[in-house]
Amino acid sequence: MELGRTVIICVALISFLVVCKATKLNPVILVPGDGGSQFKAKLNKPTTVASYCIKKTDYYYDLWLNLEQLVPFLIDCFVDNMRLVYDNKTRTTHNSPGVDIVIPGFGDTETVEWLDHSRLSLTTYFHNIAEGLVSIGYIRNKTLKGAPFDFRKAPNELKEYLKNLKTLVEETYYSNGNTQVVLLGHSMGNPITLYLLNQMPKQWKNKFIKSFISLAGVWGGAMKPIRLMISGDNLNIPIVKSKNVRIEQRSMPSTAWLMPSDEFWGPDEVMVVAPTRNYTLKDYKQLFKDINYETGWMMWEDTHKLLNPLRAPGVEVHCLHGVNVSTPGVFVYDNKTWHDGFPTTIPDEGDGTVNIRSLLGCQRFKTQQQQPVYHKTFNGAEHMQILNRPDVIDHVKNILLGKS
Repeated sequence: MELGRTVIICVALISFLVVCKATKLNPVILVPGDGGSQFKAKLNKPTTVASYCIKKTDYYYDLWLNLEQLVPFLIDCFVDNMRLVYDNKTRTTHNSPGVDIVIPGFGDTETVEWLDHSRLSLTTYFHNIAEGLVSIGYIRNKTLKGAPFDFRKAPNELKEYLKNLKTLVEETYYSNGNTQVVLLGHSMGNPITLYLLNQMPKQWKNKFIKSFISLAGVWGGAMKPIRLMISGDNLNIPIVKSKNVRIEQRSMPSTAWLMPSDEFWGPDEVMVVAPTRNYTLKDYKQLFKDINYETGWMMWEDTHKLLNPLRAPGVEVHCLHGVNVSTPGVFVYDNKTWHDGFPTTIPDEGDGTVNIRSLLGCQRFKTQQQQPVYHKTFNGAEHMQILNRPDVIDHVKNILLGKS
């Protein structure tokens, strides 16, 4: 009788251990995209752009994304504090004079779940994905971590961040019982992740990385950054002039890095129609000269070869993105809008931000690596809203549970 009971208990225990092993979750690190990390700033500025702008603070305050600053007048202060200054001798950027910026919360999820500590619904980022993963057993800051970074910059200026991301992968692996890590990126976070993986040896990837889940990956650039460079984007605030925020947008090397790649756009495809001429990919240098921003050309020279040619990451890839959303294809300026006004846009296919040819760039990995590359599209999933779509979140959960 006792022997039978012991056998039953042992069988039950073995079954329990097998189930536990089968359902063990691979830890996840969230890598945000352009605009997907909180910024804090402390000021000691020699001058300000307006008398109502704060010149000095004794504390760090929320800079991005602080909705209180994205209002008329104050947005000029925000732009001046957020902009970068390019040094054409070192070919690097630095903060606006007198502005000290820190990216808070590296390793945690808080500052990539929300872009403002107030947690207003308008500033949600990875939050709904994080909630979905918690619902299947993930634990914030243990099996689910975040890797915020200075999204204004491209990988050539993110050496310290990439070193820290590598360390975070290793620490997460070891702190979770030597369990391989899943890297989950959104938008620009995907080429950033790919850049890191391209630098790492095969042995490191085999040991530490389970898979790479890409949401709305910008594999070959997009058209929107061209408009940011030429005339800016008013952030969907009708009373804000695009050219006023352009100062900050065009100062970011990441904007130049995300311009269309010659691996994805033909040399003779017209991208910009202006009153006196058309511009193709071959005309980038002339375009920057004509918009009186030749610094943009230098930043493009600094960054365009970082992922060109596009190389597979050498790990299992799950490539997810939206389709059938109107996306900028060609910008048409007339005498009134060139180059300070908002152009007419000829639409293309994509997810509203990234053109379809760039989103499909992950398909190229299939012929470049032995590890599997899975591809799935979501009809009507806009570039940012893909983070909140229940069907997308369910699919990510199924991947992590081994059901997809």
